[in-house]
Amino acid sequence: MSAGESSGSVVRRILLGSQLRRLRESRGITREAAGYSIRASESKISRMELGRVSFKARDIEDLLTLYGVADEAERESLLGLAREANVAGWWHSYGDVLPGWFQTYIGLEGAASLIRIYEVQFVHGLLQTEAYAHAVVSRGMRGAPEAEIDRRVALRLERQKVLVSERAPDFHAVLDEAALHRPYGSPEVMRSQLRHLLEMSEHPNISLQVMPFSFGGHAGESGAFTMLRFPESDLSDIIFLEQLTSALYLDKAEDVQQYEKAMVRLRADSPGEGETRDLLHRLLQQA
Repeated sequence: MSAGESSGSVVRRILLGSQLRRLRESRGITREAAGYSIRASESKISRMELGRVSFKARDIEDLLTLYGVADEAERESLLGLAREANVAGWWHSYGDVLPGWFQTYIGLEGAASLIRIYEVQFVHGLLQTEAYAHAVVSRGMRGAPEAEIDRRVALRLERQKVLVSERAPDFHAVLDEAALHRPYGSPEVMRSQLRHLLEMSEHPNISLQVMPFSFGGHAGESGAFTMLRFPESDLSDIIFLEQLTSALYLDKAEDVQQYEKAMVRLRADSPGEGETRDLLHRLLQQA
């Protein structure tokens, strides 16, 4: 199974969930009533419609019957989507070090056609070297066994393959200059990280910009965020906000529009890609 196929299962889960929600709402059926029909709770229906859980064929069949979907072709199409949605992703083998709330993100990241990020604390995970990632993880998990730290670093490096895969997404990154000055690891680790950024910035699908200190206040004042866009036209953009012990996934149009405006402003106010490379070269000389 390829990373693309397993990542796509998360998107299919969300697509199926949204279709089930539309069918339920079009019939005026409450989540409570839908849950009762499949011997489950209202919260289970909510999780299914958000694409947060796997699907049982029997539950899908019962819900489709409740929602009045009698056409065999339509039923089979949705049941097929459920089967594809249940395919386990490659990251499940890292379940021992991967929190459940982040598994959804990795699947979405792998299925996206456009990834846009703003990062302020450190270099974004998809752009980290192995040594830099080890320093970041070690500092964030003080006292953790070395084996666990190594597993988390390995997971991060596995994620990075998406940027150079056959169906690599466009990746637009805006890093706050603070991320490039805050030391993680030794001076040589930081120099290697800067060289890696220069190298990655040359990839045709990667756009890298740095928001300089000299600009002052800017549109990223609320902190780091990620925007994901998918090739499926009926799946809305998703905003990912990582927190200490959980994450927020925003897909309401008004929320997405606000982050869209912030990202457009950040990219417009940051120096272009050529100027960013010049800045990276200067920092490398000073490091």
